[in-house]
Amino acid sequence: MKSIRIGTRGSKLAMFQANYVADLLTKSGIQTTIIPIETKGDKILDVSISKIGSKGVFTEELETKLAAGEIDIAVHSAKDLPSRLPEGFEVIAFTEREKVNDIIISHKDDFPDLSDSSKTIVLGTSATRRIATLKYFYPHVKTVDIRGNLQTRVAKMESGICDGLLLAYAGVHRMGYDSLIKKELPITEFTPAVGQGSIGVEIHESLDADLKAIVKSAVNHRESATCLKAERSFLRILEGGCSIPAFALAKWEGDTLLLEGGLMQIDGKERLFASYRGKEEEAEQLGEKLAEDIKSRGGDKLLKEIKQRLNG
Repeated sequence: MKSIRIGTRGSKLAMFQANYVADLLTKSGIQTTIIPIETKGDKILDVSISKIGSKGVFTEELETKLAAGEIDIAVHSAKDLPSRLPEGFEVIAFTEREKVNDIIISHKDDFPDLSDSSKTIVLGTSATRRIATLKYFYPHVKTVDIRGNLQTRVAKMESGICDGLLLAYAGVHRMGYDSLIKKELPITEFTPAVGQGSIGVEIHESLDADLKAIVKSAVNHRESATCLKAERSFLRILEGGCSIPAFALAKWEGDTLLLEGGLMQIDGKERLFASYRGKEEEAEQLGEKLAEDIKSRGGDKLLKEIKQRLNG
């Protein structure tokens, strides 16, 4: 069998994720080659994701290589994958999910509690969901836009731009920065982005069927994939990308799937939230129900306002 060519972004975190998938394939007796590819999101670092446009900002170049047959699979952070893929593309596997929480890291030993409004706290983040969540629950906390790979962000933080960084636990842990974690944020407040904590494997329809089956068998974690199916279905109906302050988390309660999620105003003045339960085979329908519920309770209007503001 030929070596499977794995396309990935070139950052340390992206390479870690590609190597993680490569290890799963190697355990199944499959040889791999990793091919780093620079994306639009990697090139443009002085503009927030919401201003660049969220559609395919970290995936488009990899999809071009997939379609051309220059790579066999593309590995992405699941939260970077658009809810609707271009025709001919498919996500065939999601890895077992890491802890989903948002966390705060800081170089300061005496990092204050978020609820202490007497202290001035400045956090670095470029995510509209995290900014809106802070404004809703902790309006006294200020934010500054910081992009780039994790190492770059940490260097900027240490230079004094901010007191701490608001990030996903998964990336911080994978890069070995656990010692900087000051606070693990509750998912009841900071419900994560769709797909946070998992790694997705994307293919083009031209990939050999046997190869597709082998990759899926080696990489896909059924329980995690079912959760992401529900979450991605929710985001697809909202027609939201990573620039929309939407959030959703599916988790297992025995053999029942619980999906919680919603949508926020960018300025944090409104937060719509709902939850649904169902069986494994109903995962996609749960996402659709949740999205329609949120839209019917003012989400439609909110989405229009958000898109106008982001495009303005």
